[in-house]
Amino acid sequence: MKDSYIFARQIGADLPTISGGDGVWLIDSDGKYYIDASGGAAVSSLGHSNQYVINAAKAQLDKIAYAHTGFFTSDAAEKLADKLASLAPKELNRIYLVSGGSEAVEAAIKLARQYFLEIGEPERKYIISRWQSYHGNTLGALATGGNRWRRAQFEPLLSANMFQIDACHYWRFARKGESEYDYGQRVANQLEEKILQLGAENVVGFFAEPIVGATMGAVPAVRGYFRRIRQICDKYGILLIFDEVMCGAGRTGTFFASEQEDIVPDIVTLAKGLGAGVQPIGAMISSDKIYQAIRKGSGFFQHGHTYMGHPVAAATALAVIEEIEHNNLLDNVKKMGAKLYAALNEKFAQHPYIGNIRGRGLFWGLELVANRESKEPFDPSLGLNKIIKAAAMQEGMVCYPFGGTVDGKIGDHILLAPPFIINEEHIEIIIDRLDRAINSSLEKIGVL
Repeated sequence: MKDSYIFARQIGADLPTISGGDGVWLIDSDGKYYIDASGGAAVSSLGHSNQYVINAAKAQLDKIAYAHTGFFTSDAAEKLADKLASLAPKELNRIYLVSGGSEAVEAAIKLARQYFLEIGEPERKYIISRWQSYHGNTLGALATGGNRWRRAQFEPLLSANMFQIDACHYWRFARKGESEYDYGQRVANQLEEKILQLGAENVVGFFAEPIVGATMGAVPAVRGYFRRIRQICDKYGILLIFDEVMCGAGRTGTFFASEQEDIVPDIVTLAKGLGAGVQPIGAMISSDKIYQAIRKGSGFFQHGHTYMGHPVAAATALAVIEEIEHNNLLDNVKKMGAKLYAALNEKFAQHPYIGNIRGRGLFWGLELVANRESKEPFDPSLGLNKIIKAAAMQEGMVCYPFGGTVDGKIGDHILLAPPFIINEEHIEIIIDRLDRAINSSLEKIGVL
């Protein structure tokens, strides 16, 4: 292992050096190819060599790379905002461009609070989210999220005005004999209970991922859950904020994941796949009602980042959307997503140590269990998800295993989020390599 001045995520990790990419493949400096079955962290939605998007970034660099948004707007930012507004439900038409998911969530938190100041309800200060959610790693986003493992070290620094209710994960948490609908209504009603406990006049909003990504592993809510959540938010005049940083921008087969829930949030956040990994970018999209409250009030959103509305990032994101549209890639997400789900079920539905396969589009999770009948997780001290990650890399595949699936401490899952350009041959490769990685990892811990 060579000496490095990089402050790495994992100190001492001996990582291969990336040198290139070709479609769904990543290539290291030794010439080894890895199929990118997770898009990194659900980022590389178009793969790794899309020339149309790369050329758009280069063309914008030839015009202007950067100008501070306190002084200028740019054609690139304006065009991207126009496109996002045209794709969003008509109520959502105000676009705030930032550099990533955590920034988008921070902007949403602040906008939600300022909205109530502008309309004369300054007592509103509490935010509610769900356990086993993830909304980002900055302190505001971390406090809003419900990932206990990520929160633990920084708990003394986190806002005491953030509260959590239970996640919606029918397979894991439903009571015996409880229908999907009844379960969804029961856990949705926890929001009303929490609002009443805190005082409805004190609550700003409710944050949720339409499909929970990294923390639980591609878990969609049951049908009817979010409709009930929307009803509760409307009843008490609080904002519904959807975090689509991981599951949005086409990942589930519609550009906004919320489209499949038949409701419209008041604010939505996007990032990751929006720039497809070519440039860092995120977006907070708010309703016109919220925007008009600021415009008619102070006229100033008290927030901002140095690189917000970055012209090169905006031009890149617009090109990503155009590439998705020109090549009908959302149709491919749906088609290949169905084939990937079928292949996962054919290979793993009866696997003795895989309890649940769930997701939508090209966003799938597999939850590993020590006992399928009891759903008992593996002992976290085994580090099964880390072993699987390493085994997959050995096999020439990038996937996204993670731990703490059940409560932030116990449980293991594997997240798959391949590029939108995959075909049936790629699915066969993913299934084959994933099968070998899982089984060799189970052998390593002594259960196979």
